[in-house]
Amino acid sequence: MKKRLRVKFAVLYGLFALLSFIAVSTFTMSLTRKYETKKVADSLYQDANRIASASLIQSYTKSSSSRKDLYNFLSAAAAYQNSTIWLMDTSGNILINTSLPFEESEDPEKLPEMDPGEFTGSYYQIGTFFDYYSKDVLSVVSPVTSGDAVKGYIVIHCYLSKIERECNSVLNISYFTLLVILGLSLIPVFGFWRLISCPLDRLIYAAGKYAAGNLDYTFIKEPTDELEYIGASLQYLAGRAGKGGESQRKFISNISHDFRSPLTSIKGYVEAILDGTIPVEIQDRYLHIVLSETERLEKLTKGLLTLNTFDDNGYLMEMSDFDINEVIRRTLETFEGRCNERGIRFSLLFDEASLPVHADMEKIQQVLYNLIDNAVKFSRDDSVIYIETLQKREKIFVSVKDTGLGIPQDSLPKIWERFYKTDLSRGKDKKGTGLGLAIVKEIIQAHGENINVVSTEGVGTEFTFTLQSAGK
Repeated sequence: MKKRLRVKFAVLYGLFALLSFIAVSTFTMSLTRKYETKKVADSLYQDANRIASASLIQSYTKSSSSRKDLYNFLSAAAAYQNSTIWLMDTSGNILINTSLPFEESEDPEKLPEMDPGEFTGSYYQIGTFFDYYSKDVLSVVSPVTSGDAVKGYIVIHCYLSKIERECNSVLNISYFTLLVILGLSLIPVFGFWRLISCPLDRLIYAAGKYAAGNLDYTFIKEPTDELEYIGASLQYLAGRAGKGGESQRKFISNISHDFRSPLTSIKGYVEAILDGTIPVEIQDRYLHIVLSETERLEKLTKGLLTLNTFDDNGYLMEMSDFDINEVIRRTLETFEGRCNERGIRFSLLFDEASLPVHADMEKIQQVLYNLIDNAVKFSRDDSVIYIETLQKREKIFVSVKDTGLGIPQDSLPKIWERFYKTDLSRGKDKKGTGLGLAIVKEIIQAHGENINVVSTEGVGTEFTFTLQSAGK
C-alpha cells in the first residue's frame, strides 16, 4: 500500500512539474515577447526621432555629395542598431536603403501601397511593411518635418529574430529558475511526506491489529495533529466495539441465566409430579409454582420484545393528549391487592386536578407501572410511596418516590442496563427480570424526554421524568 502511495505521489509531482513547464513556456514566452517587442520598438522609435531631427537630414538636398554623406550616416546608425534604415519621401519612394549598397544613379524604389495614415494609431507595426519583405519585421516610422510640413520619413526595420533571441534568453533563465524551484520544493514536500507517511504506517498497523481482533491495542495517548486525531477516533471506535462485544456476551449470559432458572424449576417440578415424587394431595401447590415461573418467562419475553422494537428504531409512537393524573390513578388500582397485604399506602401530590400531556398513553402507563412496581418491591411494610405531578412552563414533571432500601451509589449508573440487578434486588425479589428500568428509559427517550434518579441507601429512591404538556 505504501509503495502504491509513493507511485501516486511521484505521478502527481510529475504532473505538477509538467504543468509548471507548460505554464512557463506558454505564458512567460508570450509576456516576454510582448515586453521585448515594446522595448525594442521604443528604442528604435527614439533613434528614428533623433535621426529625423538630425541637421544632416534637415539640410538634405538631392545633390550626389550630400546623398552619399547621408547614406554613410544612416548606414553607421543601422550598423549600430543591427537594423535597416530607410529614408522615404512623402510619395512612398525609398530614397536611401541601408541594406543595399550605395549607387549614384540608383532609381528609387517605390511603395505605391504605403499609407502614412496607418501609423497614426501606433508608432510601430509588425508585418511585411506593405508587402516589401517576405517575412514579418518590426518597423517604426518617424516623420522628417520642416516647420509644419512633412518632407519625408525615417523608417527603421528590425528582424524579429533579434527579439526571439532575447525571448529565448529570458525563457532559458525562466526554465533554470523553474528547475531550481522544483528542486527546492522537494525538500518541504518530502518532509511533509514523512510527516504523513509515519502516522499512516501506524494507522495501517493499528487497523490490522483491530481487524485481527485485538481491539484493546493502544497506539495514541494524546493526539497532536489531524492524522493522530483520526487514529485516536479509530482507537476509540475499536474500544467501543470491544466494550460492545463484552456487553453482548454479558447480555447473552444474563439471558441464559434468567431463562435457565425458571426452566430448571419447571422441568424439575413437572418430572417430580409425573414420577410420583410429589404426592397428589400437594401437587396443586407445585403447579402454582410452575405457573408463576411460566408467567415470569412470559414477562421476560415481552420485555425483550419491547426493547427490540426500540432498538430497530422503527417503533411508531401513538401520540395523543390525555390526563396524566387519571392514568396514575388507574395504574395504582392494579397494585391495590399487593399494597393492602403489606400495609403500603400511596400519597398523591398533584399540582392541578387535571394535567394534560402529549404522549403515547399506553407506553407512559407502562413506565408508571414499572416505576411503581419497583417502589412497591423495595418499600418496607407499612410505608408510604409518594407520587407527584408538577407543571413547569411547557413540561410536566412526574416523580415516584419510595422510602425503602435505596440503591447503592456505585450501582446508580448501571440500573438502566438490561438485566442489571443490584445485590439487594436479587436478595429481596428474585422474580425480577432486570429489564424494567431499561424499558422505562427507552420509552422516555423515544418521547424525547429525560428521566433522573436520586437515591440514598436506607432512605429511599425517587425517579423523576418529564413529559410534554398538552396545554389548556
